[in-house]
Formats: sequence, C-alpha cells, structure tokens
Amino acid sequence: MSTSARRPIAAVVGGQSASPETLALAKALGQALIEQGLRVATGGLGGVMSAASQGAREAPGWREGDVIGVLPGLDASTANPYVDVAVPTGLNYARNTVLVAMGDVVIAIGGGAGTLSEIALAWQHNKPVIALLGTEGWGSRLAGAPLDARRTDVIHGAESPHAAAILARSLVGSREVHRGF
Repeated sequence: MSTSARRPIAAVVGGQSASPETLALAKALGQALIEQGLRVATGGLGGVMSAASQGAREAPGWREGDVIGVLPGLDASTANPYVDVAVPTGLNYARNTVLVAMGDVVIAIGGGAGTLSEIALAWQHNKPVIALLGTEGWGSRLAGAPLDARRTDVIHGAESPHAAAILARSLVGSREVHRGF
C-alpha cells in the first residue's frame, strides 16, 4: 500500500438564490480557501456555488483542478464557467452526499433545504462544519450549536470569509491529507 499527498478539499454549500452581499462573501471565501491551500468543491451550479467557484478560480494561488463541481445531472456542460473538474452524478439531490463525502471540511453560506441537508450529512459523516455568520439561511442559524448528541463539537461560526478559510485550514490540520491506495 502506498500513499500520496493531496491538498484538502473544502466543500462550500449554499443556495442558488442569494443576496448580492452573500454572493460577494461566497466569492471572497472561494479566494481565501485557495490562498489557504485548499481546493474548493461545490454543487457546481449558480448562486453561492458559482460565486465561490469564481473566487477560487480568480485567486492568485489557483491551480488547474482546484475548483470541483459535483453536479446533480449527467450533463457536465451545466457546470458554472469557473469549474475546472465537473463531476456529473445523475443523482439529483443525492449528489449532496457525494459533495459532503469529498470535502475534508464543509462551509455553509446561507441556503435553504438543500444546504440544510448538506449540513446534516456533514454532521453524520463526522466532517467539521463551519457556517459563515451574518448570512441568510441555515448556516448562520445553526452556528454555535450541535445538531444532535452524536458529536461533542458544534457547528463553528466564522465572522468573515478570511476567518472561515483560516478555521477550515486549521480544522483539517496544517499537514497534507493522505489517502491510502
């Protein structure tokens, strides 16, 4: 069995409908995550997903393959234009499980029922969850609380995209993540 180092992945979750302020925060988060040495995975479509992907793609530290879109359908061309790697799943909402599973940390920005399902899946998969405070939707409402008693931690709150990216990096550790083959 050999191991290979890989950069950790931050799964950014949030809705297709969001205020201009929330979209600006998502874009800043995408850029900050790349600058902290993480890759960015989203649901690959519009709204928060597109804004985070754009910020990541425009980050000075961006490298090909840093922006991943886990799509609900089978058509890779539905990915927003900032996605480097489109993952068509054909799973509709069940693709949320794939997105959360590939993330080493999950960051919620606003969002509705889909984002809530991703937060719950992250919690059940024992993934660290960060919510960007001051945004509409589930992420901000759940910050500072546990979802249930199966874990001893809480959903972490972050005051800014930069703080969320630093926290994400610290939660996945300063070392590279290794995967065994």
